[in-house]
Amino acid sequence: MAKTIGNTATAKTVQLLTGSSGVNLSLEAMALGGVTTVSPLGTAQILAENVALDIVERAKPVHYPALNVYCEKLANQLVEKFRTFSGVSQMAIEVRHSQDRLEGLQDTVELYTSAVMHTLDSNRGDWGGGMYYAGGYQVAFGAVKSGGKNLVQTAKVTFEIGVSIN
Repeated sequence: MAKTIGNTATAKTVQLLTGSSGVNLSLEAMALGGVTTVSPLGTAQILAENVALDIVERAKPVHYPALNVYCEKLANQLVEKFRTFSGVSQMAIEVRHSQDRLEGLQDTVELYTSAVMHTLDSNRGDWGGGMYYAGGYQVAFGAVKSGGKNLVQTAKVTFEIGVSIN
């Protein structure tokens, strides 16, 4: 059961990010506001997988920026008695970007992360299938490291989805 809940929550999050009101709409709104000129994300750049950066780069070609979506943890808190699962699914969206120059790398990661946060903010409420997003998230920015196109930086957005299913 735990695998099914985690996979379903991950699929719903990917669907939210790639949908018509997803992260690309947020990027377009930033571009119209004159904040940025970053390129939109293709569906091949938004992946439902929890894979370390160095492993994914050796396993297949990676197109940056990339979003990796996965379920970090499930907690059956039995909020509603007599439900099979009534608790939370802790989700993570890792924003990864790589380029050959240090200048602008952090700014670009912050812009894509802002687009993810804006997408979450605008999709509070019922996600269907017994899942709902009440709002709130945390963002952790990683340090720049070697990798990707010479340099790579990640940001991790974590949030909880409430789950209530039989």
